[in-house]
Amino acid sequence: MLRRIWLFLSLSLLSASAVLAQTSGQISGHVADTTGSVIPKVAITLTNVATGVARSTFTTSDGDYEFPDVQPGNYNLQATHPDFKTDTAQLELQVQQSLRQDFTLQVGQVTQSVTVEASAALLQADNSSLGTVVPTQTLSQMPLNSRNYLSLVAVSANTNTLSTYTGQANARQGGQRAQEAISVGGQRIMYDHFTIDGINNTDVDFNTFVVQPTVDAIQEMKVQTGVYPAQYGYNATQVNVVTKSGGNAYHGTAFYFLRNNYADARGYNYSTIAFPPKLPFRYNDYGFMLNGPLSIPKLFNAKNKLFFMVNKEWFSQSQQAQNNATLPTAAVEAGNFNGFTLKSGGAPVTIYDPATGNANGTGRTPFPGNVIPANRIDPTSALVLKEFYHPAATSAFTNNYQYSSPNTDDHDQFTVRGDYDQSQKLQWAFRFSDGVETVSNPGFPALGATAGTSIVTNFYQYMASNTWTISPTLVNFLTLGYTDFYNSIGTLSQNKVDAVALVNAGIPNLEPGLPATWGIPSFSFTPDPFTAVGDSTDGPYVTSNLDKSLNDNFTWVKGKHSMDFGFQFDSMTFNELGNQQSRGNFVFQRNATAEVSTPGTLVANTGSGFADFLLGQPYSSTYAVSIAHANYVLNAEAFYFDDNYKLLPNVTISSLICKPTTRP
Repeated sequence: MLRRIWLFLSLSLLSASAVLAQTSGQISGHVADTTGSVIPKVAITLTNVATGVARSTFTTSDGDYEFPDVQPGNYNLQATHPDFKTDTAQLELQVQQSLRQDFTLQVGQVTQSVTVEASAALLQADNSSLGTVVPTQTLSQMPLNSRNYLSLVAVSANTNTLSTYTGQANARQGGQRAQEAISVGGQRIMYDHFTIDGINNTDVDFNTFVVQPTVDAIQEMKVQTGVYPAQYGYNATQVNVVTKSGGNAYHGTAFYFLRNNYADARGYNYSTIAFPPKLPFRYNDYGFMLNGPLSIPKLFNAKNKLFFMVNKEWFSQSQQAQNNATLPTAAVEAGNFNGFTLKSGGAPVTIYDPATGNANGTGRTPFPGNVIPANRIDPTSALVLKEFYHPAATSAFTNNYQYSSPNTDDHDQFTVRGDYDQSQKLQWAFRFSDGVETVSNPGFPALGATAGTSIVTNFYQYMASNTWTISPTLVNFLTLGYTDFYNSIGTLSQNKVDAVALVNAGIPNLEPGLPATWGIPSFSFTPDPFTAVGDSTDGPYVTSNLDKSLNDNFTWVKGKHSMDFGFQFDSMTFNELGNQQSRGNFVFQRNATAEVSTPGTLVANTGSGFADFLLGQPYSSTYAVSIAHANYVLNAEAFYFDDNYKLLPNVTISSLICKPTTRP
């Protein structure tokens, strides 16, 4: 990870980097005297309270001014003219906000000043976009389960976070990303687009997020729900996040959230087997955030120049779950079906010998004593029972075997950000984020391998941007993004135990696959009540994505016009591996061991799916010839033009043109 950080620092200083047009805002207004007459050539100075960095412009002949591409934060705005008293306002600019602050100057000396400490809510009259901003105070002070900032999307108007999250993302990606279900304005949950500091933060496969910053590292989040400027594309809902930057003062937080079973009541026992004395549960979430000037005592003073923010979070959850299985007795596993029934208290089931009778199944005779001879039990079936199954532990008909599953969820995340204010004309910023996540949900344990699922996710992301104030009326904003995302959902045996190789000798054409496909083949028994053997037949699904983006926005303020000319390029590579039935799916019904009255008609209370299994007589067998492997490339580019014309100080007319192109 350190190698990636240093590599990125080197590239950032050679390329460009302050927060993209998708998260920056603008401040504009109108200046007049007490009679309402416009005042041209008023010096307007905008100063960032945290960093002390200032930008300046002058009012036009119509008394208007504008600061485009301004990073969200707290600002002092000052209006100065030799013939009038200096007027100062204190503002807070939010994510992608068009904020308006008008001044009414009073005649007097420039040394005299008027300060507006607080005012009514400022009207956003220069932008028609709709959305809700969640500020840093809300993010840090609201109680959030698992400290997930996306839970606060629900405070936005016309937003629903209670939609079901079932679907392909849940089965083929899994984890916390697939469990996010954000629906805005009745749209589907996959119509969301996520950005961090203006760069794409969306997984191209299922439109879920890639990086989930710690709430302590987030300055603001905005959920946009409609009427976007031209530079916004992709999906119906935009979730834009801005990470914190440093300032001239040091700030830091440290946190530790702890839960364990010592403070929890034991759950209700629904099984016939007593709970163990303890069901361990451990929840640990801890980390820190630190920001400030990147000064070196006696060597370098970074005040008003160079700032940093660093954040690290570790999360670990371990929970012991009690599970039940319904298994055959040791006698049934050995072929003795004497007294065997399909339901508790049901009629005894007779097992017929498929080697007797006619070719159409009629005329079969029962096994003597309802016992399958040991020499008739298929060697592969016996091997499957040895490696992946157990006999019942109690005499109960159902839930006669209990086992514990130590479910774990571990992830850690790191983010570092730097901001360099080279001058009033040049500001740079960079950010590096990475994380590793592992989820393990063991299932039925056995000698050869343990069934269950495993999710492994890792990612890293670079952001670099540059704001170049060519003149008070010309500003260029360039942003670069690079995101690498890997996600694998498979079995617990994936890349560890080649379970297929343990039993495939007696199964024609079933071959071990790539380590990513490893797992236990599936064996099910119908209509028997027994728990199936093996892992899920779905998967594995391995995703390896790479996203490279470039965004450039040029703003030109000309008279009553504020015009944006922009270009966006996004190159996405998404490599997919996986499909269903990669390990084999074998279904056993009672067709081979039931009495056949007429061809195709089975007599009730005869035959058993498990008996068919012992004899090696599957009803169906399905397995993939090979694992699917595909590499996809998508290149999307767009040119746009956006003109905001101030017809009146409180009336703005917007017009835009956007020409997107998508190529393979």
